[in-house]
Amino acid sequence: MTGQAERRGVGITVERQRIDNPWVDARWRVTGALPALPDRAPWTVLARDGGCTAYYAGAAEIVLYPGEAGNYAENLKGGRPTLYVILRRCAEEPGLRLLAVTVDPGEVDAHSDAGDDLIEAIPLPADLAEWMRGFVARHHTDRPFYKRRRDRADPEALARRAPVARPGKDANHG
Repeated sequence: MTGQAERRGVGITVERQRIDNPWVDARWRVTGALPALPDRAPWTVLARDGGCTAYYAGAAEIVLYPGEAGNYAENLKGGRPTLYVILRRCAEEPGLRLLAVTVDPGEVDAHSDAGDDLIEAIPLPADLAEWMRGFVARHHTDRPFYKRRRDRADPEALARRAPVARPGKDANHG
């Protein structure tokens, strides 16, 4: 079945906790996903409590593609459906920016090779899980596994052969 991609907006909240470490001044963690996009600017401070600061990191769009429905089905089949939040270090305050939000584990693998990205897996909110289930039901088809047969080896292909004289050259005078 062919179809178009579906999109959903989500707002992400994070927490920065100061730590006593000579190499790193703080620990970041994603604390949640909001079902609706709030009317707040990215990196708005939501709360402060001692060494912890809660931020609204910003809005992102989750895009579901029909060709990736198998990956979404695998995410939903797991014991804990997951939303992946990808944050990238930057020079602007507070030092991170919201790069992407996805439900595709394959996409996370691609970002994990990028180096310094912070990738957090959080539980998928129930309303997003229902949206994904509907999408998977419309677009996913189980494909049977076909074991490919290898071609038989040609034993003559590796046989030793006599050198071939090149045209126009004397065999004794190269």
